[in-house]
Amino acid sequence: MIRQSLKFRKTVTIVCVLSLIIFIFLILRRDKLNNIDIEGHQRLDNTQNIGYRDFNRMPKKDDNRQEAAEMEINNDEAKQELQEAKARLAQLEKKIAILEGRIPQKYPDVKYLGYKERKRILVTGGAGFVGSHLVDVLMTQGHEVIVVDNFFTGRKRNVEHWFGHRNFEMIHHDIVNPLYVEADEIYHLASPASPPHYMQNPVKTIKTNTLGTINMLGLARRVGAKILIASTSEVYGDPMVHPQPESYWGHVNPIGPRACYDEGKRVAETLAYSYAKQEKVDVRVARIFNTYGPRMHVSDGRVVSNFIMQAIQNLTITVYGNGKQTRSFCYVSDLVDGLLALMASSYILPVNIGNPVEHTIEEFAVIIKNLVPGCRSTVSTGAAVEDDPQRRRPDITLAHTHLHWKPKVSLQDGLQRTIDYFKEELSRTTFYNNQTYMDVKVKAPH
Repeated sequence: MIRQSLKFRKTVTIVCVLSLIIFIFLILRRDKLNNIDIEGHQRLDNTQNIGYRDFNRMPKKDDNRQEAAEMEINNDEAKQELQEAKARLAQLEKKIAILEGRIPQKYPDVKYLGYKERKRILVTGGAGFVGSHLVDVLMTQGHEVIVVDNFFTGRKRNVEHWFGHRNFEMIHHDIVNPLYVEADEIYHLASPASPPHYMQNPVKTIKTNTLGTINMLGLARRVGAKILIASTSEVYGDPMVHPQPESYWGHVNPIGPRACYDEGKRVAETLAYSYAKQEKVDVRVARIFNTYGPRMHVSDGRVVSNFIMQAIQNLTITVYGNGKQTRSFCYVSDLVDGLLALMASSYILPVNIGNPVEHTIEEFAVIIKNLVPGCRSTVSTGAAVEDDPQRRRPDITLAHTHLHWKPKVSLQDGLQRTIDYFKEELSRTTFYNNQTYMDVKVKAPH
């Protein structure tokens, strides 16, 4: 609905601008015609008064040429004035867009909860890709949400549509340092998740997943909150078992380029269950497999974003390695549903959350190419990435049994929504504050 209103607003703006340009052009043309008519009448009046003695004063061919030259000059001046008017209108449109961004915005429709049902929920990494979608659902359910993010990979834009809402609070904070807030539930999602991001600063990644997790578990212990730790399929490393059940211990290189993330998450799981055993903290652990959808960072270096960006821009789609390695891709709304179901359940052991439909990377590149209209990209192979898992597919039996959860969004539908988002990101020239990428209703400000 919001996208339709934005498109309607853009259409109205374009029509108004074009109407104004045509109006200015007609005014200038009318003034010019009036001048020509006045000059013509003056010539006729002068001609009627011409006597025999004034015959030599009649206009000659040179005078006509001079008048034609003057008219041409006037036309050039009118064109220049019209171009200047267009430039001023373009500047005015940009200023209007900026002013619209400052107007108090409307919020997505939010359910009202009484004090008994309403929870105070902390989401670390809440301005990130997955975290922001989780925040949207929690807010629309009527809960009070506290988002904590240091914006290493997260963006304010992802949650900006909630700024000023009475149920929303944003804290710019790095969870490597202790945090003192009150909460009933904690979703601990803070950590870079794409290889280029977590390999950019491996020490920081390890600290976030160890010290940050200790701080969040300590907070949960102090305030008696239930906490969900976002783990990853990377704890299985390059698996020797396929598909991967939760009982599999993994095959991880502890000193490889991905170890800062893989081992950091493995330690986070160990910490969670140590706090559960020793301090009686109520913990949940979700092992998240490959996820995609709107609000992905366009340059995060993962398969989905790389292939879509290359296909939209008609660049070569690069497949690293032989393209036979497999992945399973889960749409972000399905993942959020799984996290909510896990938090609400009484199951305390790790649970795989992902889509069990498996594709080779080579197949995936062709699927994306076919979904982008007019794509002229070719698929080529590049050097293999070190420690890149060759097969990755979740066994979601536990999630289906204990959470009654399974993915709903098909790969085709999810990819189409993601492609539309990336196209819109590439075509943006101005920023509108209400571009939320949420399929929810909007109501008046609180």
